Amino acid sequence: MEKTVEHWESALVDKVLGNDPVELCDDLRRECDSHAVVCGPHRVLVPNAYKVELATAVHEQLGERDGRIGQELTDVLARHAAEHDYEWAGPLTVHVTCAEGALEGRYRITSQAMPNIPADAFSETPPEVPRPAAPSS
Repeated sequence: MEKTVEHWESALVDKVLGNDPVELCDDLRRECDSHAVVCGPHRVLVPNAYKVELATAVHEQLGERDGRIGQELTDVLARHAAEHDYEWAGPLTVHVTCAEGALEGRYRITSQAMPNIPADAFSETPPEVPRPAAPSS
């Protein structure tokens, strides 16, 4: 059953990205592993917010399926973490977006630990932070 699921995932990613699906999934796993922090003998914390930036041509091919591919990539990471007994820093999410500017390859992956993921976590501009009113004299 596990091999069937892996094959299905690989086929989906391959159809959507037109790239070697194993490479993208391996890069996601590598991003996770390379930012793992050992917090104790039985506790390894890993980033939970991943951003996959696709080259413009790839993102256009993806069309409206980016939500589905994001969920598939999230599932890949969830299984990887379960196999290694990793703990997420917060809720796991993979956000797929179009890259700003040119990419050297077809995609770029970044990650960070976010205990709580606000709705605008992946927006290009940070949200306005309200400033306290100046005291009146």
